[in-house]
Amino acid sequence: MSSISPSISSTPRAGTGVPQAAGAAGSRGGVWRMVLAMLLSGTIGLFVVESGLQVELVVLLRCLIGAAALWLWVRMRREWVSMSRRDMAWLAAGGVALVINWVALFHAYAYAGIGVATVVYHVQPFFLLMASAWSGERIGWRRMPWMLLALAGVVLSSGVVTEHAGAEARHAGMIVWGVLLALLAAALYTLTVIATRRVKHIGAAQTAMMQMAAGGAMLALVLLPMWLQGALALQLQAPLTRVVMCVLALGLVHTALMYVLMYGAFQRLGAASIAILSFIYPALALTVDLMWFGIRPGAAQWAGMALIAAAITGYRWGELRGAAKA
Repeated sequence: MSSISPSISSTPRAGTGVPQAAGAAGSRGGVWRMVLAMLLSGTIGLFVVESGLQVELVVLLRCLIGAAALWLWVRMRREWVSMSRRDMAWLAAGGVALVINWVALFHAYAYAGIGVATVVYHVQPFFLLMASAWSGERIGWRRMPWMLLALAGVVLSSGVVTEHAGAEARHAGMIVWGVLLALLAAALYTLTVIATRRVKHIGAAQTAMMQMAAGGAMLALVLLPMWLQGALALQLQAPLTRVVMCVLALGLVHTALMYVLMYGAFQRLGAASIAILSFIYPALALTVDLMWFGIRPGAAQWAGMALIAAAITGYRWGELRGAAKA
């Protein structure tokens, strides 16, 4: 998953006539949905690595299974809406960016580890901020310190400030590549967010389904020549049962179910609750790295990830305060 910024908050307000008990029940329903969605997000890297498949093949299968499951969900709930050519163009653009974002992020796991890659990936809000500035929107100088703090955190997380020799130097170089891939994934996800905002009238499940279908079709076209030339082969590096279970989990649980849970939470929680609960994702990803793979970041990397977390927290807190004053 990727880090998704909510654009709509439907938390009941005073004077709307909604009973407090109903509002509290809705909030509780939103909390468990968001917590479960973030727990699932934090374990995506584990299932990608344990599948033992090539990253591109994992992403393609995730697109196919996830799109099929979401199509069934839309059909059962009768949520399908007609789309114009403009809508389909934006969905296709967002889908291509989303799929390349997955490929870059999953490759980053192999270089930098799941935890470091995931934390670096969460600088995505700052890419969205820069995109807004590029389009002429005023971003305000008060946000710049948080961007600089996040940049310092990325540099520390990459390990480039630490001197290494021999094999350790090669390992440090791999981490740098992983950080760069995670940054590329964050930038691509920003493009997905921008494209998705152009089709707000289309439901979340249909949007996700169309994006996965478009991105998956693009990836299939890219992989087909590689498969015909023998450069892409289905080489199982894990037992078949494990491979099948991991792929099904990524498509059905970590894509279709997770999207339903996440957007259900967005409809029930306020922006502050969503922002805070979102940090479960990188925290669990770090835990998976430590407990499952035994990967222990160095002191500089821990400091860098702490700076990124502080920058994101400060940035989002400033946004929430600004929204409260508006």
